[in-house]
This record gives sequence, C-alpha cells and structure tokens, in this order.
Amino acid sequence: MASHTASQKYLSTRGGSYGLSFEEVVLKGLANDGGLFIPESIPELPEDWLTKWRDHSFEDLAYEIFSLYISPAEIPSADLKELVKRSYSTFRASEKTPVVTLDEQHHLYLLELFHGPTFAFKDVALQFLGNLFEYFLVRRNEGKTGKDREHLTVIGATSGDTGSAAIYGLRGKKDVSVFIMHPQGKVSPIQEAQMTTVLDPNVHNLAVTGTFDDCQDIVKALFADPSINKTHRLAAVNSINWARILAQITYYFSSYFSLLRSHKHSATPPNIHFVVPTGNFGDILAGYFAKRMGLPVAKLVIATNENDILHRWWQTGHYEKHPVHGKQAQGGIKADGVKAHESGVKETLSPAMDILVSSNFERLLYFLALQVYGCNRTIETKRLVAGAKVKEWHDELKKEGGFKVCQNLLDHAKHDFDAYRVSDDDTIKTIQQVYDWGSKPISQPPTNGAVDKTATTGTRGANGAYILDPHSAIGVAAALRSIHENPAPTRQHVALATAHPAKFSHAVDTALRGKEGFDFETVLPVQFEGMLEKEKRVITVKPGEGWEAVREIVIQEVEKERQHL
Repeated sequence: MASHTASQKYLSTRGGSYGLSFEEVVLKGLANDGGLFIPESIPELPEDWLTKWRDHSFEDLAYEIFSLYISPAEIPSADLKELVKRSYSTFRASEKTPVVTLDEQHHLYLLELFHGPTFAFKDVALQFLGNLFEYFLVRRNEGKTGKDREHLTVIGATSGDTGSAAIYGLRGKKDVSVFIMHPQGKVSPIQEAQMTTVLDPNVHNLAVTGTFDDCQDIVKALFADPSINKTHRLAAVNSINWARILAQITYYFSSYFSLLRSHKHSATPPNIHFVVPTGNFGDILAGYFAKRMGLPVAKLVIATNENDILHRWWQTGHYEKHPVHGKQAQGGIKADGVKAHESGVKETLSPAMDILVSSNFERLLYFLALQVYGCNRTIETKRLVAGAKVKEWHDELKKEGGFKVCQNLLDHAKHDFDAYRVSDDDTIKTIQQVYDWGSKPISQPPTNGAVDKTATTGTRGANGAYILDPHSAIGVAAALRSIHENPAPTRQHVALATAHPAKFSHAVDTALRGKEGFDFETVLPVQFEGMLEKEKRVITVKPGEGWEAVREIVIQEVEKERQHL
C-alpha cells in the first residue's frame, strides 16, 4: 500500500495481522487473533497545526485529524468532508461539543459531549461510523442486485448509551442489519426505550439475562466463531472498532482550541488536565492518541466508579478482576438501570461505567509494551514483541483472572495518566456541590461569531444552576481532587460530560430533590416526552441460553431481511 502512510495502515494488538487498510479494520472490527486494531504508528501533527487549525470548526478539525489516519486512496478528500458534514449535522449545538465554565477561580471546565441525537457522547463516534458503513457498502455493491449485494451484520453490546447511539447511526441504512444486546432490566428506562422503540426493519434489540460483560462476551464469541463468519460479514460497533476511537480524538482538539480562544491574553497554550469518566477505556484512549500526536496535554485523568480495576492497576500494576458478590455489590438505583453483580460488577449510580474488564485498555498496553520491551530492536521486531506481551497478558487474565506488569511499564503509564476512584456517595455530593455553585457558559463565542445558545440547554435548574448526570459527576469529582493535589495558577482541568442528566433521572432527583429551583421537568428534553409509552420491539434471550442461541437469532433475522430485498 504505497499510497498509505504508516498511520494509515493497521495491525493487531496481539501480533497476528499487519498492513491492513482503514476500510478493512472498520468493516472487520476485531482481528482474527482476537486483538484490537491500531495504526502502525501514531502520526505527528503538521508543523503549522496550532495556527492553521486554531479557528477551525468542529467539522474542519475532524477532517484534518481523520485525514492523518485515512488515505485519500481509500476515501477521497471530497468524500471524507461530506461524510464528516453529514455525521455532525444531527447535533443540536453549533459547536457540536461546547465547553462551559464550572469554576472560573480554579480553571475547571466541562466539555459537553451530549448534544447528538441520543444525548450521549457515543453519538460523536457512532454517527460517523454509521455513515462509514454505508459509504463502504454503497461502493462495494455498485451494480449488484439481490443476494449478490454485500450485507453487513453489525453486532454490539451496550450498558446503556452505545446501543441507542449505534441504532440511531444505523437505522434505515441499506444492506446493514444491526443487533444490539443489553442486560435485561439493567439499563435505565429511557435508555431502553431509545433502543426498543426504533422499529426500522434492520434494527434488532436483544435483552440478555446477565450483565454487560455477559453481553460483551457474546459479541466476542460471535466474532471468534468460524461458522457464522463464513456466511455473514460481521462488523463491530462497540469501541473495539477503531473508527470509534478515531472520531473521539476530535473533541480533545476542539476543546483545546476553545480554551485557547477564550484566553486571548495568554501567550502560551493552556496547560490542560483532561478528566474522563472511564469504563471501557475508549473515551480516554482517544485523549492518549491526541497527546501522542502532539496536543499539549499535561495529564489524562482516569475517573472510575466503584468498579475500579483501572484505578487499582495504576496504583499497583496488578490488573485483577477481584469478583465481588453479595450485599457489598448492591447499590445504585434500579430505576436508572443499575446492573447485577453475577460477574463481580458492583451496582452503582453510574451504570454505563459498571464494567469489570476494560476492553480498550489492551490498546494502551500495546503502546506501553512497544516503549518498554522494544528498545534497540527493528520496528518489525518491536511490534512482534509488543504483540506477544499483550497476548501473554490476555491469556493470564483469562486463565488466572489477572496479570501484573513490571514497574518500568507502570512508570511509563503514570507519565501520561493519573487515576481516581469515586464512590456513589461522592457522586451524589458532587452533583449537589456543582448545583450549589451555579454556572455560566464559557465567555468566548464560537468561531462563526454567533453566541451558541444551545450549548447549555436542558442542563440547568430554574435558577440557572448546572445539573450533572452521575457519570459526568464522577469526572468532576476526580477533577476537584486533581486540582487540590496539583495546584497551579496556569493549569486548566477539563472534565468530560458524557451524558445528559435526563438519562439518569432517578440519581439526579435523589441528589437534588428539594433544592431551590430544581424541577426535573426543566431538564427533560422534548425528545424524551412520551417515549416510555411508545411501541417497543425486543427479543428476549432466556436464562441458560448461550451465545449459540444469539447466533441462531442473528442468522434467522438477517435471512428474513434479505428475503425482502
């Protein structure tokens, strides 16, 4: 692929695949060896990026970043620009991911990522991914008819937000069937309704008895199964799909420039800590790519809930499941979709982060292994060694329930990351604390000169106080700890707000009930009104039915769809 740079060619984290194109990794999702796809190298930013990109719109930034990872030989520039434009035309805020000020004195800001069609950060990636799938299929199916047309079977698992974002990105797409599994009764009513009330023929919801990790295991089993892969082209929609990570890189750059423009008196770029509520590690991994590309980020701060496998690893170097059972695993608010603890997952107020094992952590481990174990070797040997180490750690995790890394590798991780664990009690206190502060939009208007009045719509009480959802509150709680531990007059903390508060109404109501100016009706988007009463369509996967039962459901439903082509 002479037309591709190293950052436009892809390999597996476990060493079994090399030299793949962007189209191949997007449509394939998971490597044959079970690894995740990553670029062969992380690109450096152009020399003039700071001045050239400073006043770019979100769409223009996305185009510039995506171009570093996608060869124009695969997607011509004009086509890529159109894909980007179409993907973000569905967002309500003109800045797409606006920044608001929470605490001006301590330079604490909130990056609002919930202005897409399903009110969650997953829209930033999944609107783009849905259009990518369609683009590749239209090209592959040109001139083909009937069953000669290539058909994509998209498989995904969700703990709440991924499912609805994937469905809204793929509904009605030609030659695409989408199957989303969620743990039955363990997502919030709004999240469930956002998925199950979409009645497009190509959308299939499966309610699985168990936890998100059970759903994710079924996805991995299907991708590893030779029989269905011979008859169906499976594609991943979870953050194991590289395009998910790529799309999320953009908002780290957009928020950086937003802060830079709002501090015109400062001659130096902001010294930023990005604080990310973290479950499956995809959102913060996008920040790692931005930092490695050259964005001047001081630290990436991991904020976990009480399912704290990542926090424990950063403290000790031990990556261990440590299952928790019984009363100590009970908590959260059932009405918001708290999850059961069959697999050691603790129920919390932030159910979208109730994940035992973080899939995308494997991608970071590969780059760390490349740094630590690749000294004085050729790049080809470095890649083989790093892939072998990742496979070794994965095998230990599968067989022993955990693994330990050397101190040198852990030190490399600590150079870029900090980690904090936030309890349910602290989550509630943070929602209350921020509400008591009040808040105001960042003073700098967007680059088009118009004041973005939509930037904070639906996240404020009648008195103007800011309302956090429980996941975003975990990020703010970790940011406040980081500010306390790392005081510096020039340092800014940007916490990522990953979901609209209306999606977790019971947790928010628990925190703010009785507060002056608080009435949940004021933050309920019009799009949610009456949703719980709409017609629903869902297939139940009964207790004891394994991934083989899901395979049969997928085969049968795809066949029904294709009969109507």
